[in-house]
This record gives sequence, structure tokens and C-alpha cells, in this order.
Amino acid sequence: MINLTINGKAITAPEGSTILEAARANGIDIPTLCYDKAVEVYGACGLCVVEAEGIPKLLRSCSAKVSEGMIVNTESERVVRSRTIAMELLMSAHDGDCVAPCQLNCPARTDCQGYVGLIANGEYDAALKLIKSKISLPASIGRVCPHPCEKACRRQNVEEPINIAQLKAFAADMDLKSDSYIPEVQEPTGKKVAVIGGGPAGLTAAYYLTIMGHDVTVYDMMPKMGGMLRYGIPQYRLPKEVLDKEIAIIEKTGVKFVNNSKLGVDYTIESLKAENDAVIVAVGAWKSSSMRTPGEELDGVYGGIDFLRGVIQGNAPEIGEKVAICGGGNTAMDACRTAVRLGAKEVYVVYRRTRAEMPADELEIDEAEEEGVIYKFLTNPLSFNGEDGKVKSITLQIMELGEPDASGRRRPVPVEGKTEEIAVDSVILAIGQKLVQGDVSELELNERGNIIADADFFTTSIDGVFAIGDATNRGASIAIEAIGEADRCAKAVDAYLNGQELDTRVPYISKRDEDTIDYSDREKAPRITPKVLAPEVRNKNFDEVSLGFTEDEAKAEADRCLECGCREYYKCKLLNVAQRYDINPERFKGEMPQKYSRDENAFIERNTSKCILCGLCVRSCREVMKLSSIGLMGRGFKTDVSPAFALPLDETNCNNCGLCVQLCPTGSLTEKFNLPKQVPLDEQYTEEFVDIDGKQSSVLVSRYNGKILRVIPNDEISRNCGLTREQLQAKIK
Repeated sequence: MINLTINGKAITAPEGSTILEAARANGIDIPTLCYDKAVEVYGACGLCVVEAEGIPKLLRSCSAKVSEGMIVNTESERVVRSRTIAMELLMSAHDGDCVAPCQLNCPARTDCQGYVGLIANGEYDAALKLIKSKISLPASIGRVCPHPCEKACRRQNVEEPINIAQLKAFAADMDLKSDSYIPEVQEPTGKKVAVIGGGPAGLTAAYYLTIMGHDVTVYDMMPKMGGMLRYGIPQYRLPKEVLDKEIAIIEKTGVKFVNNSKLGVDYTIESLKAENDAVIVAVGAWKSSSMRTPGEELDGVYGGIDFLRGVIQGNAPEIGEKVAICGGGNTAMDACRTAVRLGAKEVYVVYRRTRAEMPADELEIDEAEEEGVIYKFLTNPLSFNGEDGKVKSITLQIMELGEPDASGRRRPVPVEGKTEEIAVDSVILAIGQKLVQGDVSELELNERGNIIADADFFTTSIDGVFAIGDATNRGASIAIEAIGEADRCAKAVDAYLNGQELDTRVPYISKRDEDTIDYSDREKAPRITPKVLAPEVRNKNFDEVSLGFTEDEAKAEADRCLECGCREYYKCKLLNVAQRYDINPERFKGEMPQKYSRDENAFIERNTSKCILCGLCVRSCREVMKLSSIGLMGRGFKTDVSPAFALPLDETNCNNCGLCVQLCPTGSLTEKFNLPKQVPLDEQYTEEFVDIDGKQSSVLVSRYNGKILRVIPNDEISRNCGLTREQLQAKIK
């Protein structure tokens, strides 16, 4: 035995063993992407380098042998610098998506691809659980979310994006119709948390902290929980019966609710802090923004959220027959469509830009128009004109589009001397909302009048008090953004309660170059949208407009997914190493050496754009299976892995053993699933034993819901038995 020291730890190793073998035998991890004990040492990736005292150059630990008294450092500054450069070079030639663009564009980082794939498979329960790992109110959010995920969906490059939001609502509705999923709650921690505000942010934070085992109470000033989902979204878009069911599920996890209790009146932040280990402020933004236009003080001029709240609570104001709504967002759409349902004969939407610049959801804009709403684009209120203190008309400034502003949209500028006047009975200002500052006077506010909260930890000016949602930093945004913050805040509060450091470093992920993607081979399949009530029916009541997906519609729509994210994400060795270091592959970026292709057969899918030329597939095929079905073709940057003579894989002597797939560190080689659509990406292998010619042989088996997905030979007997994949699988009980 040889005595040596690795990272200050004295160990022994058999004479003739490598530094890598010695380190692994003693629980010391040295990264490598081209090494496997099944094949001979190759040293291609350059990641396993280490530094040894007295030796000037870095050693490749996969081949360097141990020697008596050797002192090795596997994480020195020089080693890390070398590995970082090696990873940057490897990743600069790796053209693949770790995560689908839809998930990256979702503020809550929901695994859209995962649950869409599960819905395509009919696995609704699994889809719901995946959604609820990030979103506590999916049936509600699926109905009202402006779906930024869909704006990033690559299916729109074929024809139209996947209807992700409606699929989320479908999975959640299926859950509400059955024995609803209640997550397992961890053992009580003895820690107490108070949450101020029962909107989507507060409820989400409470839900996840309760699951973590903490004792959570939510305080809210309104009669019922739900925040703006209840008091700001009309019934025809979000039936409150649906919201009630989802809130009841949150309560069943153990969250306590205290309603009709107002901050600053019934309690203070400091009083809650004295009774709890942490406090989360999620009070929302309940004050309508002003346009600072002459005449706003007139009777009949209402704030958008004030108007909607009054209608929802059964206190709808008298709006008359002619109503103008100022604004172009979803609140403006909610207000104008509500006005129609209240019986208004002429409903105008006044917006200073054109239809193309409206931030409201396109479906809302279209449906409002179908219901009789009249759009007055390129107009802006100059004044609200009254008589006896009551609004009677609006003077509109005619606008035109000028140069783009900071948002990228063309700036509206007045057309000098050109105005228009329209008679109205009421005006609704739907241009935004803001925090009621007096409610949170104990906390430090920014120049916008919002709570200052740390972007990563959500901490405020008071220790132990956190803040999230519309009341913080930039102000009001969409509900899914508040939910995403709440999920991250729950983790921050949990770390605070446990006295732990929270790692907020954003891990590296690979993204495809959009310009290299070819969609020409994709068969067109138009987007499926759920049926809706006819305009002449729905504009007379507050019944839900969308009738939702049928099962067949949901499966067909989900099946359109292009599955952009890598199915090997959770076990990708390349990504695992890349995320250990602060890499910037862009500095080595050049022409991608591999062309994106899918040269595949019945079992194996090849994606050469993800290949890093580690050689494991080629070497295992040659050295272990004695087949040489694939090899390294070309030289230098043009080198790629191809079947012999560039034949299709099925025309080689490949026996589909799957060893190359098992060893591939990148997802360049994957096995096809025995299901119509992708299953969750974190499936695990278990070792099982089968009888082959009277000998016990090891195989790796991956199962999902009782179905065998993959079978991979795991020893010399199974690798050299000559059995086909089907024959080997048939031996598994």
C-alpha cells in the first residue's frame, strides 16, 4: 500500500493505482467526463487535473499513478483555473438546451415541458404534482396568467405556441374533480411564521413553508383569502368557486387563516415579529394609480381595481350607458368586459398606442371586441369634463407613434391641435396600481414608494421581516411573478430559521443558438384552444367564458410540444461539472463543429450537436462490445462521432446494447422511451439481476409507473450475451 495525502487527508492506496482511483476510494470527488473503468484511460476532457507538490505541471489523475509520500491538491487555484478553461472549451462546442425556453421564461420556473409531456401521456396526477412543486394555485393561475412561457415557446416557429396556461388549468381542474392532492408535510420544526396578505404571494409562501414543517398563519384585511385573484379578477375569468377549492387545499396542509384583520389597526409588523420567528409582508398594491389628468376628482371617475372590487363584492357603482376605460393592460380588459356585463351600451377603451402595442393578452383584446367593446387607439385623455360635479365627457388628444422608448415600443406623441371629445356617463382609470404606503410605515421604502426588499433574500430594513410581491421594489406585476418570488422567499425564510446560508448563485445552463434550429421537418399542427361561450351569450352574464379542454383536446395539444429541454438534465455529467465553476464559454464561441442532427434507430437517438468528443461511446463499442459500430470521423474541429462509413445506425452491426447511452455524459446519446411522450426527467435506475445461461447477471432498469423504460447491460455477462434488447427485457420480472 502507498501512503499519500489528498486535500490534507492522509490515505493509503494500492500500489499501481491512479490518483483518481485513490481519491474516489476515499470519497474525494475529482471531476471527469471521459473516464470509465469499463474502458482504457483516454484523457480527452482535461478535467481530472490535479496539482502535486514537487511536480511543476498539472497531472491528469485518470492516468497519473500514486507514489509514496505524494501530496495532492485537487482544488487549488491553478487546478480550478485549468478546469474552468477546459469546461469553457467543451461548452463552447456544445449546442443544446438544458432547460426548455418556456421554463426559463416562466417567473416561477415551472417545468412546463415536464407537465405538458405528462398530460400528453394521460398522467394527470403526476402533472399536477409537478406543477404544484412551484405553483400553489394552478387552476386559478392557469386561467388568468398572461403566460410569458408561451411567448418563449419554440412551437411558434412552426405555427403557434403550445397552449401551456390552459393545459395547467386542465391538470388542476382534473385534480379538483377528484381526491385533491395534499402534499406530505415535514415534521414540525417548532418555528412560527406570520404572513401579512392572503393574495397569491402570501398564500404561496405560506403553503411551501408549511410543507417544510413550519407553523404558518396568514393575516388578511379582507373577508376572504385570495387577494387580487378574488377581488381584482372578474368571475367570468376566474370563478371564485375554483379559487375557494384551491385555498381550501392550502388550508388542509395546516396553514392558519385570520381574516378581517388589518395591518396598522389590529396589529403591527413589530407585534407579529414579537410573536413569531419570521414575518413575511405580502400586502399587495390596492390603490389605483392616478393619471394626473384634470377632472379626475369628478363623480363617475373610478379607479380600475376599485371598480372591479366593488362589482365582485356586490357593490357595483352606477356606470350608466356610456363608459370609457383608460388603459391597455389586462385590468383595462377586465374593466371594459365587466362594464358590458353590467349593461353599458357603449364601452370605449382609450389607449395612446396602437393595438399592436397593447400589453393585454391578445385573447382578451379579441374577446372584448367580440362582446362589443370599441377601441379608440392613438388617443390620450386631455381632460375629464363635468357638469354639477359629475363627469359628462372626455377630451382626447390624438396621438401618433414616434421613436421607440426604453421599453422598445414606439413612443406616442401628440398631434398638435388635433383633439376629439366623446360623451360618457363614467370613466374607469385602469393604468396601474400601487402600494398603500401608510400600511407599511414601519419599513423602509424606495423612491417609488415601495418596500425595499433584497432581490435574492427578500430581507427588509427589519431583521427577520421579509417582503414579496406587488408591494416591493418595482411595484405591481403579474401574479405568476409574485408566486415565483414567494417560492424563493420560502426557501430564504427556511434557511434563516435554520441558521443556514442560502446559495443564490444562478447555476450555469446551456442554451441553444436559436439561429441554428431548423424546423422544416416539423409537421404543422395548429394550436388547440378550448371552446368559449358565444359573445351574445357571455356578454349578458358573469359565467366563465372558457369551457376548458376535454381530455382528448388536452392530450392532442400537449402532444404538439417540441420537447426542447434535455431529457438527461437531472443526470447530465457535463452540466454537473459545468455548474461547479464560474464559466463563460462565450469567449471561445465560434462555428459549431457539429451540425444538429438526429441520426437514430428504434432504440437510440443521436444528437451530435451535444457531443463533446469524450470518446466513451466509441471506446465502449470497440473495447467492451468488440463491435466498432461507431467511430471518430474527420480531424480537428470538424471531428464528429458517426456510424461506420457514415451509414444509418440500423445498417451497422450495432446490437442496441445501450452501453454507449449509459456512458454518454452529455445527452448526445439517449434511449427512446416506451411511452408516447417524455416522462419526468428525474427517473432513476435500479440494479437488478437476471439469469443468463445459468449465471446471475447485472442490468440497470428504469421504471415509471410500473412500466420498464430502459434496460442497460451492467456487467460482462449481460454485455456479451448476444441477446437483443427485447430478449433481455423479457428476462426481467
